[in-house]
Amino acid sequence: QVQLVESGGGLVQPGESLRLSCAASGNFVSIYDMGWYRQAPGKERELVAAIGSGVSTNYAGSVKGRFTISRDNARNTVYLQMNSLKPEDTAVYYCYAYGRSRGGLSTYWGQGTQVTVSS
Repeated sequence: QVQLVESGGGLVQPGESLRLSCAASGNFVSIYDMGWYRQAPGKERELVAAIGSGVSTNYAGSVKGRFTISRDNARNTVYLQMNSLKPEDTAVYYCYAYGRSRGGLSTYWGQGTQVTVSS
């Protein structure tokens, strides 16, 4: 069984920062990509940032220069540092991990953490 546990969401004012964490545990053989999606009310889920098993990263245009994704491979943990937050960043943030377990290749998801940016 594979589990992703997220933490770090909350309510902040515009311009403030938050750091999200997501730890993967279970019967992983290898984790390839990790990252974050978000879904705002009434909108489709969108990719926020992704990071490969090396150093390659990918960001949505709306967060480039404000958000930074990183990972600790030894701890199977991915982080999302979010700076200069805006009200439009308000959403439920979901982490994912794409990798190989004993059951084969699959994508696993966290339960989601709410980020609210409001004055």
